[in-house]
Amino acid sequence: MPNIKSAKKRVKVAEKKTLANKIVKSELKTAIKKAKASNGAEQINYAIKRVDQAAAKNIFHKNKANRKKSQLAKLANAVAAE
Repeated sequence: MPNIKSAKKRVKVAEKKTLANKIVKSELKTAIKKAKASNGAEQINYAIKRVDQAAAKNIFHKNKANRKKSQLAKLANAVAAE
């Protein structure tokens, strides 16, 4: 445990941010799983929206977000073709 007051604060802030990021990642994973399971355009669009939000908050790197969106777009195209 740090002795300096500012370092103690940084530990608290880091824990809060870690928890918030974990929640967002969990929601995103759930949205992607639902999109893959349902094969509905509405679920896929929601998952893409959540990926964009995660990238905007720097939870995911922008290239990872683009990769996830591309995978979801392929799924959407496959659903549309059926």
